[in-house]
Amino acid sequence: MAADYVDVVIVGAGLSGIGAAYHLQEKCPGKTYVILEGREAIGGTWDLFRYPGIRSDSDMHTLGYNFKPWREAKAIADGPSILNYVKETAVQNQIQPHIRTNHLVKSAAWSTIDTTWTIEAENKQTGQPVHMRCNFLLMCAGYYSYEHGYTPEFVGRDRFAGDIIHPQEWPEDLNYRDKEVVVIGSGATAVTLVPAMAEKAKHVVMLQRSPTYVVARPDEDRVANFLDRILPEKLAYAITRWKNVRFQQFIYQRTRTEPEKMKQRFIQMVRDELGPDYDVETHFTPHYNPWDQRLCLVPNGDLFQAIRSGKVTVVTDHIDRFTETGLRLKSGKELAADIIVTATGLELVVLGGVTFSVDGRSVDFSQTFTYKGMMYSDVPNLASIFGYINASWTLRADLMAEYVCRLLNHMDKNGFRQCTPRLRETDREMPTRPWIEDFSSNYMQRKMHLLPKQGDREPWINSQDYGRDKKMFRHGAIADGVMQFDDRARVPTPERLNSPLRER
Repeated sequence: MAADYVDVVIVGAGLSGIGAAYHLQEKCPGKTYVILEGREAIGGTWDLFRYPGIRSDSDMHTLGYNFKPWREAKAIADGPSILNYVKETAVQNQIQPHIRTNHLVKSAAWSTIDTTWTIEAENKQTGQPVHMRCNFLLMCAGYYSYEHGYTPEFVGRDRFAGDIIHPQEWPEDLNYRDKEVVVIGSGATAVTLVPAMAEKAKHVVMLQRSPTYVVARPDEDRVANFLDRILPEKLAYAITRWKNVRFQQFIYQRTRTEPEKMKQRFIQMVRDELGPDYDVETHFTPHYNPWDQRLCLVPNGDLFQAIRSGKVTVVTDHIDRFTETGLRLKSGKELAADIIVTATGLELVVLGGVTFSVDGRSVDFSQTFTYKGMMYSDVPNLASIFGYINASWTLRADLMAEYVCRLLNHMDKNGFRQCTPRLRETDREMPTRPWIEDFSSNYMQRKMHLLPKQGDREPWINSQDYGRDKKMFRHGAIADGVMQFDDRARVPTPERLNSPLRER
């Protein structure tokens, strides 16, 4: 039986996928599309993670979509509020009927003869394969495994008598009231979990190998809330978004040009929170510069409040082994625990772990060059959304989705069926760089060898500059001499569908 055909398949119904669908509907209204989502519900990250305190680590005026104002008073929002925002976007814009949940994409094969991707997915409810065809494939599946997080090998793990939990697999019925808890890690997840668990737990230890930059910020944006009261909603949102983007850019640029000065400023802010007697040097003074790894945001200084209250202790040491009653550290110190939470990071995957081929040949993305940070040399009609590491994710996701729409409209206007970024002769000997430079987070470094390469010139650069990207994605030439187009005639296809796709 022939596979269903649509113009565009979007993989992933999280923040990026729902946003991409909106832009596609608005800017390419003639295009048919479907969203394939491997999980049973939409929302991506904001439906997957259920641990205590789950929240954004940047403000919702920039993490939110450029087309949908954030209406809540709190700019640093909790997970359920963000999930509701994503769901509301899908319902209000009639995106929901295009979504097929429980459809896990396994492989995608491109045929140059047919100018078509053939996608194989698994219907997780029936276990049966589902085949689809499309002309353009847009990956919005995030950058980490939804199946499991990253947990290092710990000596003696099996000896521990209590519960060992990764935040990505949080049990709904976990009772940690009046329990001794150790949270391993000090990244964004850990600094969110620790103060939230401290509200009920007897005591919480945040155990880290090395410190992280932690910055306190109010969870409400007083300027935004004032503007909401006196201006039309969209105008107030646009002004706040502009303000916050400029502030993010300013801070990031200062960390690049004056790293030592910014380092001392961040550390002094911690001293102001914890007082002169606290050992800030040991526990909150990283050995790297700001933004070599992502800064950790704590709304209203909740982590510092929990430390001051005595409910939370930070320990900086290395684990020697798990014991029956907790952890033994390399220093010889013992930590007693009823529950150990391994907030040790994510397991990065490339393009959702999907297997790709072009004309029967497997695609090894580590051998490709990134085109504008979203497409891949010699891989036709494929784009992927990857947000910023130094700013709010959705700022870039919106821009990339807008660019895909520009690209599709350019192809339609000129009768093209295929678009492929290809190295120019002058590009073939250019120096190569890692996909992301100057970012030392472990989850990225562990899998950097699997990711595409950067060059030393446009458009083979994975920019982390919103101002630069805004000009490039919205106004840069589509036919730039690198993107190669094919005007082969449209091949016959099965019925094109505008409504939810039928199960085959």
